Amino acid sequence: MHDQKKEQTLRLKRVQQSILALQADACIITSPVNQYWLCGFIFDGYLLLYPEGEAMLFVRRPTGIADERVIQIRKPEQIPSLLRSAGFSVPRRLLLEADQLTFSSATRLQAAMEMPELVNISGELRRLRAVKSAYELNQIRESAQVHRQVYELIPSLYRRGMSDLELQIEIEREMRLHGSVGIFRSFGENMDIFMGSMLAGDNAQAASPFDFALGGAGVSPLLPLGANGTKLLRGMTLMVDMAGNYRPWMDDMSRTFAIEEVPDIARRAHQLSIDIVRAIEQSTRAGTPCADLYLLAERMVQEKGFQSYFMGTTQQAKFIGHGVGLEINEPPVLTPRSEEILETGMAIAVEPKFVLPGIGPVGIENTYIVHENGLENITLCEEEMMML
Repeated sequence: MHDQKKEQTLRLKRVQQSILALQADACIITSPVNQYWLCGFIFDGYLLLYPEGEAMLFVRRPTGIADERVIQIRKPEQIPSLLRSAGFSVPRRLLLEADQLTFSSATRLQAAMEMPELVNISGELRRLRAVKSAYELNQIRESAQVHRQVYELIPSLYRRGMSDLELQIEIEREMRLHGSVGIFRSFGENMDIFMGSMLAGDNAQAASPFDFALGGAGVSPLLPLGANGTKLLRGMTLMVDMAGNYRPWMDDMSRTFAIEEVPDIARRAHQLSIDIVRAIEQSTRAGTPCADLYLLAERMVQEKGFQSYFMGTTQQAKFIGHGVGLEINEPPVLTPRSEEILETGMAIAVEPKFVLPGIGPVGIENTYIVHENGLENITLCEEEMMML
């Protein structure tokens, strides 16, 4: 049986090493994703960690958490006196998740902690989470197995005359029945999405303000991303990119479907996507620069003359993949200018995709675990374009 408490202790020690490396006195964690990573649960409050010793959990809500480290509070202004009464000094150089805290929350916390110097630890925590333990990697593998089972049901869910949105609703139902927790976590601004993305026909060309590989107009200006009610018609392609959030640690996978029959260019572009992931699988291992993956894909695309369709048309994404884990978009990011190097224990999604005007999106997305001697593909689902 997995010892969660031991693993959480090891994670806390890794953060404590970062506190020392950043020459800070302490760190305060407020984001749900990092609270879960370090504690196994989420609360409204502050996890305070010094370079040595146990974490202290200053909790506003909920009451009754069964954890001996919990100190119940009503407001952050109580923290300094509670620290002094327990024999601790109030930090003068404090690490905060500045990428995730609002300005008002950060300034209030700084005032409550008697105006320490603030240093951002958001990027460092994401870097630490990028390399997974054996337990975390097994969680991603398990999620991918369920993900495959749901995708294999898609042909049976399709009915002639459906819209992309109607099919997405049927897929979402199966996702929930198979254990999906629903909305999944992502990092950064403009990352709102509900359970995943479905793109059909020319809706795949619609530029979106959201930072995903492909856009889509969505059903409302309030959420301009993904399915927009496009009728699924003969000659059109449909890309399913629904989240693999069947465990706390997620996988990511996209597959393409043809509505009855599609032009030959769609099949050639889709095969190019498969060829790119095969080439990446054969040439990539721990120690490979992330930029190399993008540049390899770009060369193959240019050789086939598909650059005007690569990763969009009117708005082309300049990456072909990203890390996955507790958030769907973790480090590393596979861009041409990335300085990141793949490490053993990382999990990455690779998604070379194309958008063909008048037809729709094609391509695949697989999730891989990085090993010393290569990549392990864990999204073992049919990659060929499937007929609906």
